[in-house]
Amino acid sequence: MRKPSRLLGTAALAVAAVALAGCAVGTGGTDGAQDVDYDPDAELTGTLTVMGFSGVDEVATSRADMAKEALGDTEVKLVEGELDLQQLLSAIAAGDPPDLIYANRNQIGSLAARGAIMPLEQCIDGEQIPTGDFPEPALAQVTLDGHPYGIPEFNSVQVTMANQQLLDAAGLTVEDVNGSDWDAVSAASKALTKNDGGKLSVIGFDSKLPEFLPLWAKANGADLISEDGRTAQLDDPKVVEALTWAVSIYDDQGGFDKVKAFRDSADFFGAGNQFATGVLGAMPMEQWYVNVLNDVSPDAPMAFDTVRDRNGDTLAYASGSAWAIPAGSDNPQAACRWARVMTSVDAWKAAAEARVELRNAEGKPFTGILTGNTKADAAIEDMLTEGGEPWDTAVAKVYEANEHTFSLPANPADAEFTNALQDAVNSVLNGQSSPEDALAAAQEKAQKALDDGWAALEKNR
Repeated sequence: MRKPSRLLGTAALAVAAVALAGCAVGTGGTDGAQDVDYDPDAELTGTLTVMGFSGVDEVATSRADMAKEALGDTEVKLVEGELDLQQLLSAIAAGDPPDLIYANRNQIGSLAARGAIMPLEQCIDGEQIPTGDFPEPALAQVTLDGHPYGIPEFNSVQVTMANQQLLDAAGLTVEDVNGSDWDAVSAASKALTKNDGGKLSVIGFDSKLPEFLPLWAKANGADLISEDGRTAQLDDPKVVEALTWAVSIYDDQGGFDKVKAFRDSADFFGAGNQFATGVLGAMPMEQWYVNVLNDVSPDAPMAFDTVRDRNGDTLAYASGSAWAIPAGSDNPQAACRWARVMTSVDAWKAAAEARVELRNAEGKPFTGILTGNTKADAAIEDMLTEGGEPWDTAVAKVYEANEHTFSLPANPADAEFTNALQDAVNSVLNGQSSPEDALAAAQEKAQKALDDGWAALEKNR
């Protein structure tokens, strides 16, 4: 499993989106496509400049080696570091964009709406990229107004993680904290929470706000935005109910500030993490943390399950990255081929083989890679190696979660929408507003951002 890199905060993204609106080049829609004769058998030359991707581990380098070979005599230049939106926008404004970018999928809609990246119908058809191999939620994140603007890569999903010893001591099971029964989760959290002299010493349950509100809203039967990406639905009563409950988890433990301060003090990536030291009962968390725990605290008393909706069905809020081609790219043919090879089944199998070899040398299990390609995922799942319990169960739950994902659809105001949502959640967590009032205000901001974004898309066509 791959730990996702840190991306720009929502406030920075919103600022970047505003800057992008002022310096956009190209056009939206299919008119933004450069007239290129894509051909999977064509011999390619020139230079391919890639921004936002650095081959730092065997999963990246093994695939990059295959992509470079497929590009023939093309010289590949990787701009070190994560995608810097301001650097990208400056390059676009100067008429000197990179040929290819590696972005978070929730950035694609805003970039597409401002004409900063190309629609990829010609690329997909010409290079014969099998988009049917990609999960539908991942494709939805990179498809704006019916046009694909990105090639998905990797998937990040959540599973329920719990301390089995704490559960046993409280007479509970992991089913009590997997989200299927919110009353049961609340009761379990109270039973698991410990205070020493008024000071929090064990967090019972962490509902992981503000970032996981989309998960709890979906578990309650609500979508935060319409399927077509045009209508905000943040004031839906089911969203209000989800936020009210998720905040109550913290209120029952003395308030969000107290819980956050305690969880921030933990050695999250080390042997002294919250589960190993017995100071956290349970929480939903992205799958990459399973590997962290297995590496640094293999004897931690863990229990795992998927996250469940209120009907008891498995649910995961998927996110990930994507390849996109900036408008004005000097070498879109090489960019498209790179994206095709990097996300191909053969490349992912090569990456998995490299990871298996490394894990075997370290005497550790291979726990899989969620690729964002369903056929590759199936092939890699067959390559898993046993790690004993509870880790084998953890991996099984991760793959189960990966088959039951949802995502927010692409929209032209990704950053502004997310910013409005998280500001609302934070205002409730900080005691500044009620869930109803906060989400009503967020609804107005988010809808205005969506309306403005769609208008910009129409203007840029």
